[in-house]
Amino acid sequence: MNTKNSDTRKKILGTAGKLIYQQGIQATSIDLLVKTSGVSRKSIYHYFVNKDEIAAAVLEARDLQWMEWFCRETEKVTHPRARILEMFNVLTGWFNSPDFHGCAFINTAGEMGNPADPLRLISKSHKQKLLNYALLLCELAGCAQPAILARQLLILIDGAITVAKVMGDPEAAENAKTIAITLLDKPVPAPV
Repeated sequence: MNTKNSDTRKKILGTAGKLIYQQGIQATSIDLLVKTSGVSRKSIYHYFVNKDEIAAAVLEARDLQWMEWFCRETEKVTHPRARILEMFNVLTGWFNSPDFHGCAFINTAGEMGNPADPLRLISKSHKQKLLNYALLLCELAGCAQPAILARQLLILIDGAITVAKVMGDPEAAENAKTIAITLLDKPVPAPV
């Protein structure tokens, strides 16, 4: 693929990524993508079969970028237990950024009603990666019952993201962090 072709594909994905994250998949039509990107419909269909294929490529790229960013920022803190809490500090910074529009994967799962929809499966895969990361941090910190705690932390993370988006509450991560401290300070009971 030559540089011009590569640049065109990147432009399509970059524009689609911004539109999908800001407005959602359903609201991002090919017409809007053509108008916003300045790339012709013919060129878009040269690279992608349909809008779902574009959305899948956007979500897969966002998954890699977001997880890389989240892990890198969290791991700036060296103490294993502090890293668990740092996840919430990282979220607070994200919530206060001007380009925060919630979680692209929660948003996508909300748009796609069918659990077997390929876009929803990408969202599920992203959440599994986030759960695996929380589990790794819990194991490194020597937490009791790390698998249970990691699942609870995922609920706190996604709950904070949702509250920040829906309620416009950038303090949601701080509230979730307070709960995480409580969970870290007491034994985690096994599910009944």
